[in-house]
Amino acid sequence: MSYATNAPARKEIDSLSGAAVVEFGTDWCGYCQGAQPLIGAAFERNPQVRRLQVEDGPGRALGRSFRVKLWPTLVFLRDGVEVARVVRPQNAAELDEAFASLA
Repeated sequence: MSYATNAPARKEIDSLSGAAVVEFGTDWCGYCQGAQPLIGAAFERNPQVRRLQVEDGPGRALGRSFRVKLWPTLVFLRDGVEVARVVRPQNAAELDEAFASLA
C-alpha cells in the first residue's frame, strides 16, 4: 500500500476519461491497512479501472474538494464525474456494486 503524496489537481481528476477510482487514505491508517485485501481483490476483478491512491489529511486540497471525512474513501468516476462512493468498505458486495456503476 502506498498513497501518493503528490496528489493531482482537481482539474486533472475532472478531465480523466473512462473509469477511474480515487482512493483517499494514508499509509499509517489502520482502517486503510485493514481494507487493502478487500480493495485489492476488487481491483483484480476490475483490471480495466484506473486506480489512483492519494494521501489525504489536513491541508490536502484534493481530499477537501471531494469532502472526504473518513479513510479509506473510494470515489468512483466515469469521465471525471463521481458516480459512486464507498467509505470504509466492509465487504466485496458494496465494492462490486460501486464498480458496476462505472459500466
